[in-house]
Formats: sequence, C-alpha cells, structure tokens
Amino acid sequence: MTTAAAPMTARALTHHRAVFALFFLYAVVLGAILSRLYDMQVRLGVEEGALGLGLLGMPLGTQIALLLGAPLVRRLGLKGIVGAGMVLLAVGQTLAATTLTIPLFFAALTLGGLGIGLIEVVLNLEADRGEAMLGRRIMSRAHSFWSFGFFAAGLVGAAAAGLAMPVWLHLVILDAVALVATAVVLKGIRPAPSRLVEDAPAARFVAPDRMIMVLLAITLSAMMLEGAANDWSIIYMRDTFQPGAFIAGLALSVAAGSQALMRYFADPVVDRFGPRAVARNLLIVLGIGVALVALAPNPWVAFAGFAAIGIGNATLFPLAVSAAAQRSDRPSAESVAALAQTSFIVFLLTPPLLGFVGEHVSLRACFAIGLPLVVLSLAFVNRLEAK
Repeated sequence: MTTAAAPMTARALTHHRAVFALFFLYAVVLGAILSRLYDMQVRLGVEEGALGLGLLGMPLGTQIALLLGAPLVRRLGLKGIVGAGMVLLAVGQTLAATTLTIPLFFAALTLGGLGIGLIEVVLNLEADRGEAMLGRRIMSRAHSFWSFGFFAAGLVGAAAAGLAMPVWLHLVILDAVALVATAVVLKGIRPAPSRLVEDAPAARFVAPDRMIMVLLAITLSAMMLEGAANDWSIIYMRDTFQPGAFIAGLALSVAAGSQALMRYFADPVVDRFGPRAVARNLLIVLGIGVALVALAPNPWVAFAGFAAIGIGNATLFPLAVSAAAQRSDRPSAESVAALAQTSFIVFLLTPPLLGFVGEHVSLRACFAIGLPLVVLSLAFVNRLEAK
C-alpha cells in the first residue's frame, strides 16, 4: 500500500463508521414516537382509522422534501442537512406528542417528515460515496444500523410505556441525547468526495416506466408490511393479547432487531446466491411471518411472526434500488428517483388503509391483507438478476 493510499483507507474506515452512527441516531429519533403510538391513540381519543389519517403527515412531509429538497442538499451538504433534518424531525415528533387533535397531530408529523426526506437523501448519498472510497459494499450494513436504531427506540419506548412516562417527556429526553450525539458525530466526520460521475438528486417527480412498476410489485409486500409493523404492531399486541405495556412494546423491537441482523449480514449472502434467490426466499419467510401474526394464539407466536416479517422485508427494497440503478436504458438517478417516489406513494396510502381495516375488521386483518401482496411479489421476483 502506498503512503498516499494509507491515509485514504484510514479516512474511509472512519467515515463509514460515522455514517453508520448517523443512520443509527436518525432511526432512534424516528422510532421514538412510533414506539408510543398506542399511548398517542389513547391521548387523542380516536379509533384506528382516524389515527391512520393522522399518520399520513409523516410520509407526506417526506415526499415533499424528496421532491423539493435537492437544491438544499447541494447547498448545505452533509453536515447542514443532517443537522437541520434531525432538528426538524425531533421538533415535529415532540410537538405531535403534545397535540390533542388529529389535524394538529398530522401537521406536526408533516414537519417531522420534512426532516426525514432531507436526511434520507443525504445519508444514502454519503453511504454510496463511502462505498466508492472503501471499494466494497456498505449500503446494506448502513441500513442495518438504521434498523438497530429502531430496535433501540422500541426498547426505550417499551420501558417508558411500562413506567407510564408521558410521551412528550420521553421524546424530549431521548431527542436531546440523540441531537447531542449527532452534533458530536457531525463535528468529526469529513464528507466523502463526490464520485467522478455522479447524478444529482432528482428535483421533480419522475414518472415510473414498466420496469419500475415491476420492481414496485416485487417490493410492495415488504414496504406495506414494514409499515404495518412500525405503525401497528404495538397496538395489535395491546388490543389482541393485553400483555402489558412493556411486553406489547417489544413487538416493534423484535421486528426491527431481526431486520437489522438480516441487513447486517446481507451483502455477502447476495453476492453468493444472487438477488433473485435471496429475494424469493425472503418473500417466503415474509409470508410465513404474516400468517403467524394473523393467526397467532398467543403473544409468543406473534413475536415469532414479527421476527419473520423483519427478516423477510430486510433487503427487498435495497435489491430493487440496485436493479433500478443498474439499468442501461435510463439514467440511474431517474430510475432510482422513480422507484423511491412511487414507493412513498405506497407509504402515503398504507396508514389510512390499515387504520380503516383495523377499525372496521380487525388488527389481525391489517397483517393478513399482506399475504396476497406476497404472492404478487413472488410472481414478479424472476425479473431480478440471478447473479
């Protein structure tokens, strides 16, 4: 190794660890209020359908930021965007925890969603640049730290619920710690150099073509069921089994923890067996998880189902993003933007749809409707590359 290469390697190692830390801290803040949704439902005094409408604010704010945030990303860079995005997310969620009406809850989550959209763009771009600097894949592992952050948020939320801590106080303490830690990481990180040829983030809606719709079909079940686990797993446990606040709160951590472990080890598995085989087997695991949750006779079977859902949805969307980026018939930025923006439309529709089903049918049905989507995804999975 040359003398010039050695500092670059050391910098690359330090950089990717800092990126992992930022993914983790971002997820800790994002997952905080989701770990207390049952308490927020009680505070707001609403049924699942109304709560689902309120949750629309978060993906709506995210979509707005994805569509309009590209100039800010170019102007402020990694440190400015992550700092501003984390503050927006923390403030939005804390304000949501103090509201007493669904419109105000919606508005506060929209503010937080703006932060999510900004952070998503710049952290994924920085992870991609880190891959170029290291010379190996780190994207799935970076997203595993996001899942580890959700896992930690779920544990803290379960403990806070078990102690009957007010949601706003829980969020203020957690957000303060996370924001200080974020400032420390940002102070020490040196942003990675841009690739020699790098597409700028899309600043407009990019219409999906036929191949993007195929990739959406492959990932639809994973996206819907990840959203169902994030938003409704705790409420499902409390209403179905009445196990106590702490045990119910563990459902989110079980799903996020299993997802984190799968993502952490995913890259070599995909390299060995190929995207198609990995996706097919994960979809089968996802279907088994859905069936376990929908039919669970007790909390422990439900926990096993949530673990399978976490494993099953772990890498399907990253595989679809890679497939979109590797197309030769369309600029990679357009393909990835089309997939991401279309996917967030799914996230927009999922909370009210599942809330309506939960209120008028059952919370078991919220998960059971994922089974036809798993079958749909399996029908299209052969469109992924074999190797």
